[in-house]
Amino acid sequence: MTVFEWKDIIVATNYLQEVLKIMIFITGDCHLDYGRFKTRIFWEQKEMTKEDYVIICGDFGGVWNKDKESREETHLMDWLEEKPFTTLFVDGNHENFDRLDAYPVEEWHGGKVHKIRASVIHLMRGQVFEIDGKSFFTFGGASSHDISGGILEPDDPDFRLKKKKLDMGYRPYRINHLSWWSRELPTEEEMEEGRKNLAKYNHTVDYVVTHCCATSTQFLLGGSLYKADVLTDYLEEIRQNTKFKNWFFGHYHDNQNVNTEEILLYEQIIRIA
Repeated sequence: MTVFEWKDIIVATNYLQEVLKIMIFITGDCHLDYGRFKTRIFWEQKEMTKEDYVIICGDFGGVWNKDKESREETHLMDWLEEKPFTTLFVDGNHENFDRLDAYPVEEWHGGKVHKIRASVIHLMRGQVFEIDGKSFFTFGGASSHDISGGILEPDDPDFRLKKKKLDMGYRPYRINHLSWWSRELPTEEEMEEGRKNLAKYNHTVDYVVTHCCATSTQFLLGGSLYKADVLTDYLEEIRQNTKFKNWFFGHYHDNQNVNTEEILLYEQIIRIA
């Protein structure tokens, strides 16, 4: 075989490996707005298949209507299902947890998930997923910042009066089990499951995907603007005790490299594999 033929084989092999390589992209909060995934904007999908992935760092928003899928949700979930890639997401604080938690728990790539559609998948809290030889630790949730007006209870006898007063003002509020859920913050069981799953990986993963971030990282973003809570403190524990290449998160509605490892995402879509 000539040198020329060997070069042709090497070039062809390298090209084939690149073509067959799984693509993984990641982005931030969507809040039921998936316009960034239109082909004219996210043109890379022309080369993608269902074996390729787009990960959303919380506030997916596709499971939101009170009792069942709204027409808009059904249309958008079907639209995502028809996309050439598989959509993955961790939960944010703006999700309908009553409905989300009602989906059957399934195992997928080594971790627990809820399947909204066959290729629209919720990555549950405290899980480690193996995708194309890379490990992902996932933990959704966050404290809502837009509740300075408080949380209203629908069965409160004064609900209408309180809502009317708040509607006349400027302080944002939420309604329990309609636009706010206490499940935005984790249970002790979820946090302990995360610890145990990380221990199985010797506290070493390739990527961490969350909605909010660790307490110290949050301080770098906004100083005293953001308050620590049970989840940011838990993520601080994870940050201090886990080796990772990159940590991706959303929630704070900005695109920013906080440091060389931790990356805040909003509308930007970046490729990580």
